[in-house]
Amino acid sequence: MNHTRPLAVALGAALTLLTAIALAAIALALPARADDIVYPPGSRVGLVPPPGLAAAAGFPGFEDRAKNVAMLVGALPAEAYKEFEHSDSAEGLKRLGATLEKRESLTLPTGPALLVIGHQDKIGTWMLVASTPELTAMVTLRIPDTARDTYPDQALRAALQSVAVRAHVPVDEQLGLLPFRVATLADFNIGAVLPGRGIMLTDAAPGTADAAVAPHMVVAVMPGELPGGDREELAREIFRGIPNLKDVRVTNAEALRIGGQQGHEIMATAKDPATGADLKLVQWLRFGGGAFLQLVGIAPTPAWTQAYGRFRAVRDGIEPR
Repeated sequence: MNHTRPLAVALGAALTLLTAIALAAIALALPARADDIVYPPGSRVGLVPPPGLAAAAGFPGFEDRAKNVAMLVGALPAEAYKEFEHSDSAEGLKRLGATLEKRESLTLPTGPALLVIGHQDKIGTWMLVASTPELTAMVTLRIPDTARDTYPDQALRAALQSVAVRAHVPVDEQLGLLPFRVATLADFNIGAVLPGRGIMLTDAAPGTADAAVAPHMVVAVMPGELPGGDREELAREIFRGIPNLKDVRVTNAEALRIGGQQGHEIMATAKDPATGADLKLVQWLRFGGGAFLQLVGIAPTPAWTQAYGRFRAVRDGIEPR
């Protein structure tokens, strides 16, 4: 009997198995490919979600509604990482009614990170805080004990270790988060977007803190019916709530039509509380549909004439979705 052939077959099978194992180990060790990273709409922070989690509809992150698993993705200022690094995780979780199980220091491709794991009422809480040069990435996971077989620790850790930060969010993606269409940005930069509510446009360069004194504009939807039909009083009440102004003096207030709908305009002067610079500002309200649109444009007095024309261009390009 020839024993050579069975032995060769066995050795071949063993080598094939070892090769497969080696390739699998290499694949697990490799960082996630850039095209595997999923960024929630409007977020600079993304990751490769664990199998079973899909993009969430009501918050920036991922979810498995059937198993009540949620992963929230967000960003904080870069300096926030130091605060987390020196904080008492056990005490923080205790205030939330949870018990600390583990706190780990990690090193991710983005930089140093902290992983805090807690538990409360048969629900696990995982929180990753990752430092990057531009921001602090934060991922919070809530997972019931009943879902742990579907989402084992290895899968959760792999997802958290894949955290990535993109340089910027595409403009169209940011504008798509708004409850209205913006036909023109009038050469403003996007300063911030509050999904479902509004947008701030500014001449300040991205990443700088001088938006308070640069020409800037806020456009936001304000839900609610008009109380008593008194648009003048409502406009003045809302105007008084505009923050970061001093020595405000209304120079004109009148009703007008904006985009074919009833509206109201208030013009005023003020001073910047931080610098004392002279400012001019305008507030427009556009009524209709069980809500109203508030538009506020503010600029230093020397830059007002040019800024005002751009404020109007943005206002006249706002359309309902």
